[in-house]
Amino acid sequence: MGKLDEKVAIITGGAGGIGSGMAKAMAKEGAIVVIVDLNEETGKAMEKELQAISPKSMFMQANLMDRENLPNIIKTVVEKYGKLNVLVNNAHASKQVTIEDITQDDLDLSFNTGFYPTFYLMQAALPYLKETKGNVINFASGAGINGHETQGSYAAAKEAIRGISRVAANEWGRFGINVNIISPIANSPGVQAWAKAQPEYYEAVRSKIPLGRFGDVEEDIGRVAVFLASEDSQYMTGQTFMVDGGSIMLH
Repeated sequence: MGKLDEKVAIITGGAGGIGSGMAKAMAKEGAIVVIVDLNEETGKAMEKELQAISPKSMFMQANLMDRENLPNIIKTVVEKYGKLNVLVNNAHASKQVTIEDITQDDLDLSFNTGFYPTFYLMQAALPYLKETKGNVINFASGAGINGHETQGSYAAAKEAIRGISRVAANEWGRFGINVNIISPIANSPGVQAWAKAQPEYYEAVRSKIPLGRFGDVEEDIGRVAVFLASEDSQYMTGQTFMVDGGSIMLH
């Protein structure tokens, strides 16, 4: 028996990086995982990998910037599986520029791939999460919590996600729905590419992590997502979980 047996979970940005780590961790605990991603090639490859663990899992191609289609993602999953237990809003894209150089397009990219999909998917999922007393897992970032340079558009959207998550936690607690937030540092493909491009900067950042390493997308981030999707976390809501090796210690 897995912690998530037969629970249906949607993970946006699930074809790679942290999303794929969470997808594999949840599938290994018995969940039926629907990964939603724009990239068909990586999505199909991850679908095969997931189906070897959890045969009913699937890939759904979608552009999260297509706001009108967001409710259809939820509807399609519920029509196929009859329920929704877990919604994980992980996808996000942004550009790194200083505040003085941020354009409207930069803000739109960050909010249209991060905040708005998170908000509208939560809204569309609510009726079904009420039925299952389900879980929402959203994503924050140290970029927003600490205010990292050149991350203005990303930080703004991430902190907006934290804000709406806390409101939802207050409003939806009466329905038995918990809404929590993960703020990770992970050894994702993007971080690996950065390590090759700027090894000295990478090493400087790594050396400041108290646990001395970047997190594994499945074993570290994925396992916390499993916890937040399971019965083990049912008395926790509205919390930001710093899964970052101790880099930021919230007061």
